[in-house]
Amino acid sequence: MTNQQLLDELLAIERAGWQALCESTGDRFYGDLMTDDALMVLANGSVMDRSAVTSALGQAPPWKSFELSDERVISAGADAAALVYIGTAHRDGADEPFVGAMSSMYHRVDGTWRLVLYQQTAKAD
Repeated sequence: MTNQQLLDELLAIERAGWQALCESTGDRFYGDLMTDDALMVLANGSVMDRSAVTSALGQAPPWKSFELSDERVISAGADAAALVYIGTAHRDGADEPFVGAMSSMYHRVDGTWRLVLYQQTAKAD
């Protein structure tokens, strides 16, 4: 698989996740995508396991829209890769969008990419 193919494949998963967050189905999407021991490290400093993520997303207001930019992929072997990008997301009622540097570490299990670690850092103005 070429670097571009890997980037395209992981970006499709990442965009599907953001779309699920816009449709208020992120709890189910990430419950299926994350490995049992996966973690999310959020911009507010919290570290959440899979159970906490699905619980929080089940109660979270939806995002209105999102954009991904400056996408990059780093291969970590035949069955692992990290996707890094800038995410910009808008919510109804919010004056400013959330803009952050995001990284998602994926591991391919039985031919399917699974999320093992997600990290976000709020981007300074």
